[in-house]
Amino acid sequence: MSKKIVSTEAAPAAIGPYSQAVKVGDLVFTSGQIPLDPASATVVEGGIREQTHQVLKNLQRVLEAAGSSLNDMVKTTVFIADMNEFGTVNEIYAEYAGAEAPARSCVEVARLPKDVKIEIEAVALVK
Repeated sequence: MSKKIVSTEAAPAAIGPYSQAVKVGDLVFTSGQIPLDPASATVVEGGIREQTHQVLKNLQRVLEAAGSSLNDMVKTTVFIADMNEFGTVNEIYAEYAGAEAPARSCVEVARLPKDVKIEIEAVALVK
């Protein structure tokens, strides 16, 4: 089985030595997505609500570039800067995860790139 690098201009470019996603067989593994506007590469304005929406939109675009979708996610990992914001994150996440939500872990971390409030990575099936 070979791996294929996934890249799309519809999502923020990698800000380090990594790929937006890697496709192997029928699976795609995304790098963590943070709330960057793809056009300006700047953090979206607002709090956890706005940042969560942007992260999930970015994740959706990377998955689509790989031939997958949010509905095809099988596992996600959510990193948040403040576990007190878990309820808000959960509410917004539910809007995107669909009826058959993937398995998920959520952890509070000391700091995220660019001091954002949230980062999400995913493993998904490729159609």
